[in-house]
Amino acid sequence: MKHRLIRWLPAIVVPAAIAAGAIAIPLAAGAADLPVKSPADVLRLVASSDTKAFSGTVEQTTDLGLPSIPKMGGGSSSADSSIASTLSLLMGDHSAKVYVDGPTKVRVQLLDQLAERDAIRNGSDVWLYQSSDQSVTHATIPAHEKSGETPAPTATPDATATTPQALAEKFLAAVDPSTQVTLGPNTKVANRDAYDLVLTPRTDATLVGSVSIAVDGQTGLPLQVQVTARGASSPSFQAWFKDFTPSAPDASVFSFTPPKGAKVTEQAPKTGEHSTATNRPKPTVTGTGWATIVSLPAGTVPAQALADPLVAQLTQSVGGGRALSTSLMSVLVTADGRLLAGAVPVSALQAAAQ
Repeated sequence: MKHRLIRWLPAIVVPAAIAAGAIAIPLAAGAADLPVKSPADVLRLVASSDTKAFSGTVEQTTDLGLPSIPKMGGGSSSADSSIASTLSLLMGDHSAKVYVDGPTKVRVQLLDQLAERDAIRNGSDVWLYQSSDQSVTHATIPAHEKSGETPAPTATPDATATTPQALAEKFLAAVDPSTQVTLGPNTKVANRDAYDLVLTPRTDATLVGSVSIAVDGQTGLPLQVQVTARGASSPSFQAWFKDFTPSAPDASVFSFTPPKGAKVTEQAPKTGEHSTATNRPKPTVTGTGWATIVSLPAGTVPAQALADPLVAQLTQSVGGGRALSTSLMSVLVTADGRLLAGAVPVSALQAAAQ
């Protein structure tokens, strides 16, 4: 319970701002040569994409205006190390190898400096591997869940959530009348011709200025996502394919054998999963469109969590509680343990809390 706040942050922030950054993406020389399409045509192209197998290298950068995470010394607890590892996914620059062959064969290799983290699903087997401490977690998906979503066997954020495809799906699913949809100039990503689909909020109540999604002109698969904060001149979020191959990876990619000497933890399927989910705090949603605020009830965040040094470093004291403020997302924890979040200024969360 102590670190519940930190565990909530990825679930709230990752869908909108896990791969943030502000550097220019190198594009291949020459303009993209594509048939003329309308914004509605490109939306239909994405919706009709049937590319189920592909591989490539995903680059992501992060600059949310948050302080750097301190390095954990030898005396730190495993919980603190886990927190630092989780937050590094939100705040660091990363490169990942991504392999997909349908919904039941996925491998993401997150390449850190001098280390590697792997998340593999091969049929009913799910593996998580960290080379830094030679730890392996293995879980088996129950038969009735094999065709559905893969539950993460630990609290580690789903690495596939950082791919341009997954990120774009979240933004596109939220398109409604509060969003203006236009096309920018055609572009190139991973040396592939792409349409530039631009989503612009019709309200100034959000921190988001625009979202740019590069859609592969051949497959309809999103190859790049950029988010620009309101008033900014360059993206404060971007994730893109450095290279991309729209074909099935070799089957051996999805096989995993724990390295010699690795500590393997078997995680059995939890009983009563549905009843546990039912007992979780239920969110309240206020506002609409880009100004939506999600609130969780009193007691969601225990008082001990606010005393954690990392939480103190990442948040600031404000009227009514403590707040995490980034260029694209704000989170407020009230004195009674309520949690509010949205792509809005902290002041909007404070008003909603009252």
